[in-house]
Amino acid sequence: MTTASPSPPVGFSLRHASDGFQRDGLRPFYEYRDLGIAAATGGRAMAHVIRAIPGQHATAPAHRHALKVQIVYVLKGWARFWYEGVGEVLLEAGSCVHQPPGIVHKEVGHSDDLEMLEITVPAEFATTIAAPNGAPPADA
Repeated sequence: MTTASPSPPVGFSLRHASDGFQRDGLRPFYEYRDLGIAAATGGRAMAHVIRAIPGQHATAPAHRHALKVQIVYVLKGWARFWYEGVGEVLLEAGSCVHQPPGIVHKEVGHSDDLEMLEITVPAEFATTIAAPNGAPPADA
């Protein structure tokens, strides 16, 4: 007989815009504002606001994430991404994209005023650089 491990506790979370942004996130050209969801869900989910650092540009190579859910909603500005099997897409304020688990993608560019809400399941996940055949064309 197997005994299931107890789920991490789920707690209340409240964050305000005045809580501010930090520069200790996945990409050096963005700053992040944690919305407290990872702590509240015991790591089962994460939500943060991502904001472009003016004058800095996307430098990350094509990559994939090992996660179950990744949703990005653009709050302000624009971002251009390349997705394997889809091609290049423009996300503008009000655009929402669900990036399927493991899809190879790469940011091509963004506006200096870009702000996005990102939600992932789970909160922590591995990111790996895509194999050469999974990279976007040189002009992407």
